[in-house]
Amino acid sequence: MQNPVPSLHESVSDFFDRAAVHAKLEPGLVSQIKVCNAVYRMRFPVKHDDGRIEVVEAFRAEHSHHRLPTKGGIRFSPHLTQEEVVGLAALMTYKCAIVGVPFGGAKGGVKIDPHAISDGFRERLTRRYTAELVSKNFIGPSVDVPAPDYGTGEREMAWIADTFRALQPGHMHTYACVTGKPLALHGIPGRKEATGLGVYFGIKEALADPADAAALGLTRGLPGKRVVVQGLGNVGYHAAKFLQQDGKAVIVALAEIEGAIHAPDGLDVDEVMKHRAATGSILDYPGATNLARAADALEVDCDIVVPAALEGQITAENAPRIRAKIVAEAANGPVTPDGEAILHAAGKLVVPDVYLNAGGVTVSYLEWLKNISHVSFGRISAYYDETEHSRFLETLERLTGKSLPESERKTLVHGAREIDLVRSALAETMIRSYDDIRRTARDNGLADLRTAAFLLAIQRVATTYTTMGIFP
Repeated sequence: MQNPVPSLHESVSDFFDRAAVHAKLEPGLVSQIKVCNAVYRMRFPVKHDDGRIEVVEAFRAEHSHHRLPTKGGIRFSPHLTQEEVVGLAALMTYKCAIVGVPFGGAKGGVKIDPHAISDGFRERLTRRYTAELVSKNFIGPSVDVPAPDYGTGEREMAWIADTFRALQPGHMHTYACVTGKPLALHGIPGRKEATGLGVYFGIKEALADPADAAALGLTRGLPGKRVVVQGLGNVGYHAAKFLQQDGKAVIVALAEIEGAIHAPDGLDVDEVMKHRAATGSILDYPGATNLARAADALEVDCDIVVPAALEGQITAENAPRIRAKIVAEAANGPVTPDGEAILHAAGKLVVPDVYLNAGGVTVSYLEWLKNISHVSFGRISAYYDETEHSRFLETLERLTGKSLPESERKTLVHGAREIDLVRSALAETMIRSYDDIRRTARDNGLADLRTAAFLLAIQRVATTYTTMGIFP
């Protein structure tokens, strides 16, 4: 009889335990790092457009208070459980520690089908959920800062900010209570694509070292690599787009809830999305072959597979049929512990979710900093930089007697705008963090990146606790 697929919380706990034995820390400190500090389970009534009242169940978990505020998304899902929220909050603690973002981990959500509710009900639900969080001090710029997740987006974050402002009128940093807001409401450019772009930077870094690539039977770099992406939501779409456009990889298969398509010579991601918008499905895309099941895309012959949908997609059952050399976890928990063991035994590289999808929280941190400081990045320096660059080029042209074409001049003179700084910071964070994980693996004799990533997170959280004097 086949073992049941573990829950995300069970998987995160298992990965934590595997890494914790290498940390050589006092058992009480390890327990404190692992346990969830606070969970708020609530039920409240919300009125439908026709006057019906529905009692909704919702949650907010603050996994670790070693650093404040805590940080984590809010999801709307009909299958949401308290255990899932706690597991996701734990993952956020370790994720923030790995990429050096000074937050504790949190997560929240409402048990509701986001596709089966009206806009009016959605707004009333979001505002009431925010009011519940405010009443128990589970939200605030220095307390707990939510963000979008599955089933939510900029609109819901705007409602949260507006409700918080109404309930906390004297607060100086109102808009820092939540990230992922629209630009017009003090959001930050680049937040929407941040997680997918971070996935691209992480995969690129995994192939940056010739020796690492050769160990997998691959050449260095992304150009020409065959990629499969499962899930075309915000994360999967942007990951596929950047892998194709910036990385020059070949997208050979795409999968969504309605099915999957395969084209060995490559698919144009944006054209597939246009086809889906017109027909309601990615299936029957011209030049591609429909696959029998969406899950079949994971088993297509390729170099890199990017599961960007839900947890538990690669298990002990299908792991032996995965042909990709690199499994890049864009979603949370797409590979189970048993499945990962099989992938490792086959010599494959798993780039773990606890690192790879941290682009969203990285840019959320920048948005929070922007809201706290009340100034946009680049506003102070962009014009000054352009002026200085222009003076330098004018001097150079005068001394050499040669003039640059106007297109090149514009490129060289350009002063960094907010989006440039955001993407630069994201790239630097993903590159540095990957190097930190590799170094941790090497220094501790670890064979896989996930154990190294969890160990790095445990060590960093432990350092915070010991520095605070809570543990010796």
